[in-house]
Amino acid sequence: MTAQLRRAAHVARTAILATAIVALTGMQSICLAHIGSPDTWYEGPAGAYPLRVIVRAPSVVPGLADITVRVLDGHATRVTAAPYIWNGGDTGAPPPDVAKPVPGDAQLFSVPLWFMTPSSYSVRVNVEGDRGSGTAVVPVQAVALRRLGMQKTLGVTLAILGIFLVVLALSIVYGAAKESGVPPGATSGANSKARSLYAVAGAAVILAVAATGGRFWWSSVDRDFQRTIYKPFTSAARVIERGTARGLDFEITDPVWRGRRWSPLIPDHGKLMHMFLIREPGFDAIAHLHPVPTDSSHFEVCMPPVPEGQYHVYADIVHESGFTRTLTATVDVPAPNASNTASATAAAADTAAAFHTDPDDSWYVSPSGVQAASPGERVALANGATMTWEAPDANLVEGRDAGLRFAVRNADGTAAAIEPYMGMLGHAIVRRDDGSVFVHLHPIGTVSMASQMALMMRAPSDSVPGMLGRRMSAPGHMEHMMGGSMSGLPHEPGVVMFPYGFAQAGAYHIWVQIKMNGQILTGAFAATVKPPPPA
Repeated sequence: MTAQLRRAAHVARTAILATAIVALTGMQSICLAHIGSPDTWYEGPAGAYPLRVIVRAPSVVPGLADITVRVLDGHATRVTAAPYIWNGGDTGAPPPDVAKPVPGDAQLFSVPLWFMTPSSYSVRVNVEGDRGSGTAVVPVQAVALRRLGMQKTLGVTLAILGIFLVVLALSIVYGAAKESGVPPGATSGANSKARSLYAVAGAAVILAVAATGGRFWWSSVDRDFQRTIYKPFTSAARVIERGTARGLDFEITDPVWRGRRWSPLIPDHGKLMHMFLIREPGFDAIAHLHPVPTDSSHFEVCMPPVPEGQYHVYADIVHESGFTRTLTATVDVPAPNASNTASATAAAADTAAAFHTDPDDSWYVSPSGVQAASPGERVALANGATMTWEAPDANLVEGRDAGLRFAVRNADGTAAAIEPYMGMLGHAIVRRDDGSVFVHLHPIGTVSMASQMALMMRAPSDSVPGMLGRRMSAPGHMEHMMGGSMSGLPHEPGVVMFPYGFAQAGAYHIWVQIKMNGQILTGAFAATVKPPPPA
């Protein structure tokens, strides 16, 4: 009987050890369990109230976003915010949350909002006060950008607690099996001890199987979540030549796109795609182009006369859902053929005939030896005017308002008359020198005008893909989209401003595009952004 007890004890110890290892491994598994702006900056009207809204979206979804609302003029007594998923309608949205005033600043309000599903949302900010009530619609994309890990100390603590619970459960089984077969008043014998040890072994095996199943279940959930992490569509670009004509072909190669598992595209500022070419490593040439689709995956545009070299390509598109994407690629631009350079005028005419050209296409090549200006410095524009970055503080800090305010002056020092360029007073291209950050800004902020209009106009009848896009492309509607209400707040003469805060510390280049007397002009600037001070 003693040998039987020893065998039973050995089986029980082995089962307990295996269960503990599986439990610890499962706990460790749990512990291990965007070109573009991660934050949304918006500046525009809510009725009679000019607002600046910043949405710091969560990096995981479901997640909690921080919303701050600054009322730039007027006295607000109540500010609310609510997230509306793009296809949910008014009945699918939660009740609005009341924003609380920030102590020490009567014009600033703050509120947290939950985003429960990865999707495109409109955050509707309502303001009530001395000017009545008004609502602003702020497009926001809630997507999972990373997989959060568990703190090591918390993981170890949970693992220890898990092992303790397993041992406790097995001790209960041992005691129950040992005493259950003993008559009242009698003492347990060798048979009852052996029976209890075998019971412990069986229970340990059951717990080990349960822990293993739990681990596989969690791994499956984790894999499903990782599939929801946002990944940009893959794409490629190449220079193509047709005789003496030169163009750029941009192809979306991603299988999701080719499988047409996406909502239709809508025009933003009248264009289906806004493309930017930035020469590396000197950042001395940039182009802002507008390709057109030649089929479901290819876009083509006339190649501008930029110098040879390697260029990073960024292409902005907007879906009917209001979801915006920035596609990226690289392209090597070769030197022109000798036959082309011999007759540049003829080559330009051939290119215009062979490839799509857009009157809003523009490009900028820095004059030899001219460096990008720093905050506070003045740059000369091609027409003799000047542009100055009137930065309130040359010490730019990650996450804070960058103060992107640019003053344009004529040669005589008077304020320049800035004309709308594709419906906006200006466009700014912000790029971190290592390419990890790229943002196309407007005076209304980081949001897309087309995305905002799609979310505002969507009706229950727009359930058929393409219907909303057709309504948005109806005659006269584009002129409304590009009207004054969508161009930001009233501005000073000769001044263009962009609400924005740099997402990461590092070295940046900024290109600001405006239009004067029908000519598109570009000012180039450079800046270094510091990390935030320690808390």
